Amino acid sequence: MSSRRRVALKAFALGIAITIPASMAPAQSFQRDHRSALDASVAKDATAIAPAPPNSRVPSGIAMRLAAWVAATADNGDVPFIIVDKLDARIFAFNTRGDFLGSAPVLIGLARGDDAAPGIGVLKLSQISADQRTTPAGRFMAKFGAAEGHAKVLWVDLRDGIALHPVMSVNLGEHRLERIKSSDPEQHRISYGCINVPAAFYDDVVLSALTGGAAVVYVLPDSKAVAEVFPVFAATLGGGHDGEQVLADQ
Repeated sequence: MSSRRRVALKAFALGIAITIPASMAPAQSFQRDHRSALDASVAKDATAIAPAPPNSRVPSGIAMRLAAWVAATADNGDVPFIIVDKLDARIFAFNTRGDFLGSAPVLIGLARGDDAAPGIGVLKLSQISADQRTTPAGRFMAKFGAAEGHAKVLWVDLRDGIALHPVMSVNLGEHRLERIKSSDPEQHRISYGCINVPAAFYDDVVLSALTGGAAVVYVLPDSKAVAEVFPVFAATLGGGHDGEQVLADQ
């Protein structure tokens, strides 16, 4: 591990030691492909709720441990990485070395679940049922791309149409701007599966950090066990850690 990675690890590991086997191979990338329709305009007045260091909330619990593991093992390769904690409705961004860049609240899929519905990437928004509106969990190699004529978005899972983009007013009745400010994580479940972030966080952190055009995005599960989604990472944790049972009923 480089000296810079050691510094980054200490900065957000909060004194918790993590033992990582020397022979451990990085987790494999999840497959990615396509989707359509992001029909709305970016809500610029969301800028007031986009914290940046030193005021950002640092990761804690399982998100912090995952960030420490990624930095220690260089699982992100030579690109920045992002962690989305669905249960806490929060996003955390890091540069290539693992330095913490900032965090913000997020809006995620309306329904709980860690898998995208089969074939959802080719459906129109009007064809997607409430129980299909999930944000899939896993490790994704994300890249910027166009979204049907709109400003570029970060495609997390192109095949299933999962993108990370500024919060958008798709339907005024959904009250997305109010929801993203709520302290109740359940109020943050409203999207069709995409990850919505405050516009300022997207502009100031995501776009500035991902100048190379790509990032690894880790989406923590809300229904499956962490070990099922990130088995190599989970193997380093042992019993009794605070992210041991990340289940839908928590």
